[in-house]
Amino acid sequence: MRCINLAEIHSKLMSDKGYQVIARRWRPKQFSELVGQDHVVRTLGNAIELGRIAHAYLFVGPRGTGKTTSARLFAKSLNWEGGPSLEVPEDSEIGQAIMEGRCLDVIEIDGASNNSVEQVRDLRDECQYAPSQCRFKIYVIDEVHMLSQQAFNALLKTLEEPPPHVKFVFATTESHKVLPTIVSRCQRFEFRSIAPELIVGKLAEICQKEGIDAQGDALQAIARMALGGMRDAQSILDQMISFCGKTIAQKDVLEVYGLASSEQIADLSQSILEGEYEKILQITEELSDLGLDFYRALLDLSERFRQLLLDSLRGTGKSTAPEQIARMLDVLQDGESLVRLGLSDKANFEVTMFRAMEAGRTRSIDQVIRRISGIIPKEAKKKTPLTSAIRKDENDEQQVDYTAPHSPEMFVSPTVVSEAVSIHETVAVSEPATEVGPPAPKSDEHHILDDQTDEKEGMKPTGQPDTNEDKRRALRITDPDKVAQRADALPEAIRELVENKFKAEYVALEKIDPEKLI
Repeated sequence: MRCINLAEIHSKLMSDKGYQVIARRWRPKQFSELVGQDHVVRTLGNAIELGRIAHAYLFVGPRGTGKTTSARLFAKSLNWEGGPSLEVPEDSEIGQAIMEGRCLDVIEIDGASNNSVEQVRDLRDECQYAPSQCRFKIYVIDEVHMLSQQAFNALLKTLEEPPPHVKFVFATTESHKVLPTIVSRCQRFEFRSIAPELIVGKLAEICQKEGIDAQGDALQAIARMALGGMRDAQSILDQMISFCGKTIAQKDVLEVYGLASSEQIADLSQSILEGEYEKILQITEELSDLGLDFYRALLDLSERFRQLLLDSLRGTGKSTAPEQIARMLDVLQDGESLVRLGLSDKANFEVTMFRAMEAGRTRSIDQVIRRISGIIPKEAKKKTPLTSAIRKDENDEQQVDYTAPHSPEMFVSPTVVSEAVSIHETVAVSEPATEVGPPAPKSDEHHILDDQTDEKEGMKPTGQPDTNEDKRRALRITDPDKVAQRADALPEAIRELVENKFKAEYVALEKIDPEKLI
């Protein structure tokens, strides 16, 4: 049995007393080292170079994106010996004091613990005094949304017209809780979530400097866990180094944090798209047996479907319609609170998967119409034009050019009435009509005029169709006044529809289908 040497343990503890975590040791010391916030760096740099330095700034964004660090860097840029300038030399004594929190003229205040009106009044009285060693006295209030209503009101007048040597920098993760009267007195900067590829690049740089062998998939998994926060990613990396030592693999990250692998997420998304119930239950059971976090798996699945939606919109993805993927994504996002706060995360996860699958099976009305129109043959979809090229009758005895110019007395206008009014093909000729065959039988329900009326008006049928698929019977117009008389004989409801709604002029009327007028 090995004996424990207390002196050795004490010596080891004393040597580790000065250890700093990666998140503190790799905190940016220059604006050029700030990752993912180029818009903030550019705006502050231009303000310093142009001398347009405001008296109050509000930094808003998710946790771990560089708000407090940017406030310190901005204070260092304003107060170092040769400033103001965006870049500060490493050997600047004031700059080092500001970054280490030792400068008396850069006061950092925690809004959560200093939120009373009395403390804000003390701050208002202290800011009247000139700085002791720096150019400006800068107050950095972190989590400013935690201030009380009275504290905000006590700060308003000083914030609007502060002394010329005082600058305020506020940082918050919940900007909606800050009073609008405070926001209107500040220049607001939005700190964005850092892209996963930028986080992976920074982690790879840290591992290279620290002598850590980390797989690319492992760094990708860490970036997924960080949710856009660089500090969270560095803290996770620090923990993984303690767990794995000098070599970090993806399976180690998945094991420690209970993440589903990218292959499992891909299989699950494919099963939802294809509607495979058994496959979904099988993957869910695997996640449960491994003790993985269903909420994290749901977040990764939502990100997967988001990427599928982008690929579908760009035309580089599969044949799944974008609206189907969007409906699935809505269901997955709605199920996040159900999985996180429900009594059984596994059951709620399965329910969310099935709901997403059913949402993908539904179709919008316009999509159904487009699909049906794609099935209909082109010949059936082709509408009969009012003026076609050349028409031959069944016996090839007569040819009429529909596109030939017609005299004005033959018809008023070639306006197409509507699909609701079925206008059969008509022929306008000046020669007397010759009857090719016996007239087709007429239905009392659909035909307005009988054969006798046609003969009185000088309009005779040109042929009789043998079957329903044959060409429609043509009518010959000799006088536009006769067409007007036929139009006057139409029922009042049909005339109102044609004349008032469609604003049409009559050329020839043969048959009207009442069912199409509904």
